[in-house]
Amino acid sequence: MPRTKKEYLFIDGYNIINQWKTLKNYTESIENSRNKLVEDLIEYKAYKGINVIVVFDAHLVKGSNEKKEIISGVEVVYTKEHETADSYIEKQLDKIGREEIVQVATSDNYIQQIVLARGGTRISAEEMFLEFNKTKQEIRRKTDTIRHNSTKISNVLDSTTLEKLENLRRLME
Repeated sequence: MPRTKKEYLFIDGYNIINQWKTLKNYTESIENSRNKLVEDLIEYKAYKGINVIVVFDAHLVKGSNEKKEIISGVEVVYTKEHETADSYIEKQLDKIGREEIVQVATSDNYIQQIVLARGGTRISAEEMFLEFNKTKQEIRRKTDTIRHNSTKISNVLDSTTLEKLENLRRLME
């Protein structure tokens, strides 16, 4: 039986924040924008069932070490000093190889070319924004359907009780 391929979505964090007006305008601080992006990606990951890794540059931060944390299943990476998000993603693509399904969300042409050369697919920040909003609408539609269906009496009561209620209704007519 063939092995199922894992799916990975790498997000160039600051590239996305700078391209999405909803995050760019969200900024009272860059930290708020990062938190909002991660929060949105948690929902996306849960619905899509893929591995989501968001990478933030810390290459200009003196003495910074690489930091990784998992927040509700989303891997959040802060690169080390002198390492860009692009170079981190490039190294990860080398490790993963062509055996898995990899997509990178960025509008940076350099990393897009690297992704394509390594057998992955790229999605621009704008395309990711559209995909993200489409997914949010799907989630909303499904939860509305579930909420609507779960309030139907036929979903709560057994057939015998429903039959008795129907007989009562007829008697009262």
